[in-house]
Amino acid sequence: MDGVKTLTLEAFTIIDSADVLIGAGRMLEPFEHLQKKMICEYSAEKIADYIHNCGHNTIVVLMSGDCGFYSGAKRLSEFLDCEIVSGISTPVYFCSKIGRQWENMKFVSLHGKHGNVAVNVMQNEHCFFLLGGKITPAEICGTLCRYGLGAVSVFVGENLCYENERIISGTAESLQDIESGNLCAVITENKNYMKYIPSGIDDGDFIRTAIPMTKAEVRAVAVSKLNIGRNSICWDIGCGTGSVSVEMAVKCTDGGVYAFDKNLKAVKLTSENSEKFGCDNIHVYESLFPEDIPENIPVPNCVFIGGASGKISGIIKYVTKLNPSVEIVVTAVSVETLNECMNVFDTEITQIAVTRTRRIGSHTMLSAENPVFVIKRKIKCVE
Repeated sequence: MDGVKTLTLEAFTIIDSADVLIGAGRMLEPFEHLQKKMICEYSAEKIADYIHNCGHNTIVVLMSGDCGFYSGAKRLSEFLDCEIVSGISTPVYFCSKIGRQWENMKFVSLHGKHGNVAVNVMQNEHCFFLLGGKITPAEICGTLCRYGLGAVSVFVGENLCYENERIISGTAESLQDIESGNLCAVITENKNYMKYIPSGIDDGDFIRTAIPMTKAEVRAVAVSKLNIGRNSICWDIGCGTGSVSVEMAVKCTDGGVYAFDKNLKAVKLTSENSEKFGCDNIHVYESLFPEDIPENIPVPNCVFIGGASGKISGIIKYVTKLNPSVEIVVTAVSVETLNECMNVFDTEITQIAVTRTRRIGSHTMLSAENPVFVIKRKIKCVE
């Protein structure tokens, strides 16, 4: 962190024996008294080029924090055969300061980029957010409040290990306006974190209007067939209420869900349900597929099609061109849609006929839902 206090004795010995020191200005400054040759440089390519051509025997590159924790050492090691000597990580130091264990902590890097804040806080008792770019502690707290997590405890560590170190704690709601510098880290503590990953969320838990919604039982089967991973990029085409988007989002906490619907009311409703369920990894667009897909949308690993406006063929061709191995699941209530899917790709078809109970007076009656086809694209194995 500060470049000195959190180094190991081994690292000090190596630095003392070096011919050249390379690194950011604040990393080099504590060692100016050694009167060694110093190169102020950030670029891994330029550092590697210098090392390959300088002719010196022992060269040390100084980097902040721990070289195995979101460090530039990973990029540098792609160009060099080097020995890595780690110091004390920011989370190790920070947790010791606030008296928290970090063994089950979720680590999220927001260093120079945006990331998924609320959805990770929702699912983990403790999260560590590494900052250093445009994202500020105040912005993190504002996001948590917007997604119903204002009561979560937040610890802000600023200039850790320096003389002007500052550690502030409070709820996300109380720290929305906190002012801080660039050298910050944030730890959240959510005692009411989600103890399991939900599947088939009760229909009544969603904000509802007249907009169609994929029902719980169908939704659970359809999403399970997409094989969504933690880092998956998912598309929900014809998102409607956003129920499928939410169930995708709680599974891809380090990825993202991109939800599309031509109906502005559906777009707004999906956004509302995203906020209700703490899913800030859902991005919603008013769009008619595939004619006016927004630019710069990440290529999907998983695609759910709940509403295609009669354009199944065009949508399938579009997404398979982007990613030939994409997982695709379509739900259909008509045999015409089923037939169209069968004509476009190899299918694995499941029909779901759900019957629920309802009370009429003193009796329990059976109430059948419409049968639904769940159509999964079969991906051919390439030998």
